[in-house]
Amino acid sequence: MADIHGRADLLSQMLTVIDADLARSRPQYPIHVFLGDYIDRGPETCRTIDILIRRSRNHKMVFLKGNHEEYMLEVIRDPSKLQEWKQFGGLQTLRSYGLNPSLNPSAEEQADLIQRLIHTMPKSHFQFLQRLRPTFSCGDFFFVHAGVRPGVPLNNQQEHDLFWIRDEFLETDEDFGKYIVHGHSPVQVPDIRPNRINIDTGAYATGNLTLLTIQGSRMLAL
Repeated sequence: MADIHGRADLLSQMLTVIDADLARSRPQYPIHVFLGDYIDRGPETCRTIDILIRRSRNHKMVFLKGNHEEYMLEVIRDPSKLQEWKQFGGLQTLRSYGLNPSLNPSAEEQADLIQRLIHTMPKSHFQFLQRLRPTFSCGDFFFVHAGVRPGVPLNNQQEHDLFWIRDEFLETDEDFGKYIVHGHSPVQVPDIRPNRINIDTGAYATGNLTLLTIQGSRMLAL
């Protein structure tokens, strides 16, 4: 599942779909893989992370980092980037934790706001963000938020590319050695290519959160 962006309502619906599928198919070792961008833009970042943490207590979960989580952690380290984060969708995240910044906060106000965010955010949420993985590989599949840089072996990829890359990756037909499952670049419907599949269907704006199920070499996007 990719790019939830604070749409806790859609996440809850998809988890119900997953539970029904698990009950029906009874796989031996099911793994939930999430491709990042849990936060920003949508209205319920706090509730989204709550749901994911709660779910992880009873299921095998893999949580990857997206560019939005990467940027939020940057803002926590450097509050001067707050204004850029707000334009990036961070305002909705702040509001989900009960914080309402002024329109043009001073440097002092920015630092104070980030400190309040750190103190307001549950410790489990902060730990969740800090423990996100850059990639996950399973069998013939390689899971990543944005994509990979062509011409670079998968085990030598730079994190900036894994979280941010677009055109160089999207426009290539290179065989990467594994099939790439990614999000980051919104599409109307899942974009299935010979070397990759993009399952970011712009949930925060469209209301369409895509779930990809993989069993063996068979894929089905819902």
